[in-house]
Amino acid sequence: MSRVLITGASSGIGRAFAVRYAGLRHDLVLVARDAARLETLAADLRARTNVDVEVLQADLACVADVERVADRLTDPARPIDVLVNNAGFGIGADFRHSALDDEIRAVDVMIRAPLRLTKAALPGMLERNTGAIITVSSIAGILPYNSYGAIKAWALRFSQALSLELTGTGVRAIALCPGLVRTEFHQRANIDVRRAPRLFWLEPSQVVEACLADLARGRTVSIPGWQYRLVAAIGRFLPVSVYGRLFRD
Repeated sequence: MSRVLITGASSGIGRAFAVRYAGLRHDLVLVARDAARLETLAADLRARTNVDVEVLQADLACVADVERVADRLTDPARPIDVLVNNAGFGIGADFRHSALDDEIRAVDVMIRAPLRLTKAALPGMLERNTGAIITVSSIAGILPYNSYGAIKAWALRFSQALSLELTGTGVRAIALCPGLVRTEFHQRANIDVRRAPRLFWLEPSQVVEACLADLARGRTVSIPGWQYRLVAAIGRFLPVSVYGRLFRD
C-alpha cells in the first residue's frame, strides 16, 4: 500500500485529495496549520476506509515547520510515494494595494515550501523508481493576474520542467491548474466572485478526479473542465493589453 503526503489537507482541494486517495486505499500524511480540522478529517477517514492516517500540523510559511515536513518525506522507514503540493491562499488585492507581508508569505507557502518539499521527496522516489509529485498551480498561472498568478505560473513551469527531467525514471510530475472551485479559498482572501457564471464553478472532487485521471494518462498538466481548457487555449494567444481591459471591467 502506498503513502501520500498532502499539504493544505484540511479543506478544499487538499481535503478532496485526501478523501479520494483514502478511498483508493492509500495511507496518508495530512499537513496543514489547523490541527483540529486535520484530526477530525483523519478520524473520519480512518473510520470509513481503514487506512493509516498521520497528522502533521505545520505552517509552511515557517522555515522550521517546512523542515519538519521535509524530514517526514525523507524517512526511509515510512516512504512517501506521492507528494501533493497543495497548500496556498489568495492575496485578494492587486500588487499596488496588497500588504508586503502577505506577498512574502505567499511566496514562502507557494514557492519556497513546494521547492523544498519536492527536493526532499525526490531522492527516495528516484531510488525506488516510482512516485509522483502533484503541484497545484491555477488557471491564473496562465494569465497575467497579480502576484498570485505569477506565483502559480512558477508552479506550472517548475512542474513542467521537473516532468522533463524525470523522463524515464518512473517518477512523474504533474501541474494541476484549476479555475473557480467551491471551497473557502475566495472567502478567506476577500475575493468577490458573486458575478462569476455558474458554468465556471467546479467541485473539489471533480478537480481531483480530473487530475488523477490525467496523471494516469501520463499528462504533465491537468486543466479540469472544458471551459477552462478553452480559456487556457485562448489565453495563449491574447495580448496582455486585452487581459488588462477584461480585469478592469
